[in-house]
Amino acid sequence: MPEKYNLHIVIAEDDLDDADVITETFNNNPSFSKVSLVANGEELLNYLKDTSKQNPDVILTDINMPLVDGIEALQEILKTKELKDIPCFVYSTSINPSYKEKCDDLGVKAYLIKPYSFEAFAEIPKTILSIIAS
Repeated sequence: MPEKYNLHIVIAEDDLDDADVITETFNNNPSFSKVSLVANGEELLNYLKDTSKQNPDVILTDINMPLVDGIEALQEILKTKELKDIPCFVYSTSINPSYKEKCDDLGVKAYLIKPYSFEAFAEIPKTILSIIAS
C-alpha cells in the first residue's frame, strides 16, 4: 500500500449532487492527495485502462449508474491482473442484500450505505482508511 497520506482515489458517481459532496469530502481529507471523478462504470473502466494514467490506490463506486453499473465494472476490474489488487469499495443508497452479497463474492473491501448528511459523508474516507490500514 502506498504512503498513507498520499493516496489517489477514483470515484464513480453519476448523481451530480452526490459527486460534488463525495469529491469535496475526499479533497478535505489530508490522506487523499488526488481525487478523480468519473460518471459511470464505463468511464471508470476507460479511466483504469488508460495506460497514460497511473493506477489509483483506491476505487469507490456507486452501484446504480447508467451504461455500466458499479457491480459490472467491479467484475471487470477484479478479473484484470493489473487492477485486481486495488482496494475496491462500494457505496449506495440501496441496502439490497443481493447487491451486498455480490460485492462480498467479488472481494469488495466494504459495502457502505450513502449517508444523508454532509457530516456523515466525512466518515467515508475515515472508514476506507481504517480498512486499508488493517
